[in-house]
Amino acid sequence: MSRHALKRIAAAIWLSGALVLLAKGGHLLAQALELRPGEAWVWLTIPAGLVIGGLKTELIFAKACLRNLERIDRLTRPRIWMAYRPGFFVFLAAMIVLGATLSRIAVGNYSGLLAMAVLDFSLATALLGSGRLFWTHR
Repeated sequence: MSRHALKRIAAAIWLSGALVLLAKGGHLLAQALELRPGEAWVWLTIPAGLVIGGLKTELIFAKACLRNLERIDRLTRPRIWMAYRPGFFVFLAAMIVLGATLSRIAVGNYSGLLAMAVLDFSLATALLGSGRLFWTHR
């Protein structure tokens, strides 16, 4: 497998996470709107997620993405399972379980739903923002 192909696999994993989080955040917002249809707070979650996500992009996610791309460049015999280090997949599984648990706890709780939506939108923004490195990194 070429390094280029491995980077595309890494990009697909990275960006699919963003899409899942966008959908999940939208679902949480819909639940919050059902609880309190006239509240304006719902509409602040998206800009809050964008701002926080922008900070996460620059402070955390872009650096992590760049480190992984540079690691892939150093591989002598890239294999499909080397798109990320094993620790990344353990961390990812833990974050998925934590996110699902917190979202389940937030059901029926307006503030909890909004908080989780902000978290999901901020993570999606950070993934999308740092995902640009998959196309610009040389």
